[in-house]
Amino acid sequence: MSLYHVQKLLYLLNRDGELRRRFQGDRAAVLEGYELTAEERGAITAPDIGLLYVLGVNGQLLMHYAALCGLEWNAYLEAMRDGVRRHGPVRAGVYAMVPD
Repeated sequence: MSLYHVQKLLYLLNRDGELRRRFQGDRAAVLEGYELTAEERGAITAPDIGLLYVLGVNGQLLMHYAALCGLEWNAYLEAMRDGVRRHGPVRAGVYAMVPD
């Protein structure tokens, strides 16, 4: 998994207006510049906020990406909960869930 590259992209989308415009116009072209797995690429493209959360994306970065994708706060929170229900526990990163 290339969590670093996912988070770097989401960070830059929040900071770089030109990258954001390019991304909104042609996501696939922008994603080519990042080392992503097929699962990560699909989650970003969809966008699947819940899967991105389960993959380990930091909540601060994910929150801004969710807003870029048009999700309001409560929908963002529910998407993360739904991600855990659909895809299992958070796999990596600071929010990684330890099995019981």
